[in-house]
Amino acid sequence: MRTRTFTTRMGHRLSIPVMGFGTAPLGNLYAALDDSLARKTLDAAWAAGCRFFDTAPFYGLGLAETRLNPFLRDHRHAPFLLSTKIGRLLKVCAPEHRSAQAHYIDTPAREVVFDYSYDGVMRSVEDSFARLGVDRIDILLCHDIDAITHESNAVSDRHLKIFMEGGYKALERLRAEGSIKAFGAGLNVWQMCERLARLGDFDLFLMAGRYTLLEQESLNSFLPLCVERHIGIICGGPYNSGILATGAIPNAFYNYEYAPPDIMERVRQIENICHAHQVKLSEAAIQFPLFHEAVICVIPGGKTPEEVTRNAAQLETPIPKQLWADLKQAGLLAVDAPTP
Repeated sequence: MRTRTFTTRMGHRLSIPVMGFGTAPLGNLYAALDDSLARKTLDAAWAAGCRFFDTAPFYGLGLAETRLNPFLRDHRHAPFLLSTKIGRLLKVCAPEHRSAQAHYIDTPAREVVFDYSYDGVMRSVEDSFARLGVDRIDILLCHDIDAITHESNAVSDRHLKIFMEGGYKALERLRAEGSIKAFGAGLNVWQMCERLARLGDFDLFLMAGRYTLLEQESLNSFLPLCVERHIGIICGGPYNSGILATGAIPNAFYNYEYAPPDIMERVRQIENICHAHQVKLSEAAIQFPLFHEAVICVIPGGKTPEEVTRNAAQLETPIPKQLWADLKQAGLLAVDAPTP
């Protein structure tokens, strides 16, 4: 698999494959997986050349990190990159007190405690090391410090203040002493990514679903800022949580919910142009973000070995340049979006 080199603030040169593996599905996102299938999916990612694995305590309340444990230990002598996230501590609780997770099935009995403080970050890293069974984490990301997650701007702002005065300093310390190679934030909201970029010295951002065939608003200010400041972007959710992989089928998912009619219609129009060029919608979707110079890699989620193998293959499928021109001419792609 092709790789790209990204140089961190501390001068570490990270060789990152253009496709990483996002482990939200290993936390039983949308459907419960058994441990055997989860391992086969990870093995397929490795066989496809994937050497970057992104996880989080939030994914299945620790389940994704736990399932990564034996896989990473089996490859502990091989080069790979690992990222996980801070901001949520998991507390063992009675099943009836388990934190609600609308899109995750059959998770452990854990209660989420939001904590973006200095001590909270250090505790979160310690807990992730224990669940992952590894002795290094390469990248740490501040997770979901936005108003969507915290239900109001006021609450989000309180967490942001705590983070910048505490958790951010913990990440700076860990990076400076070499415990991690880089840090950033993982968010579903590009505006908060931009706000953080202007507040601190971040290496990269994992931006989920906000630079895709369906959404390019981040081109207006955030992505140019990243180019200016040499901040790397990892594009999560290149399929917008489903619809750009499945197409506009009944009950297609967009941003973890059923897609509304206007999104369904826009996807149909994009699909029609793709079909005219004998290109699959999913092929165009997974390749598009990588044309931007700030984007290091994409990390689609994969539930099965077949999905992972297909994602890797679709990255290499030739796409006629005219397809991108036709999408722009039809008003379905921003005219200033980088394309071949």
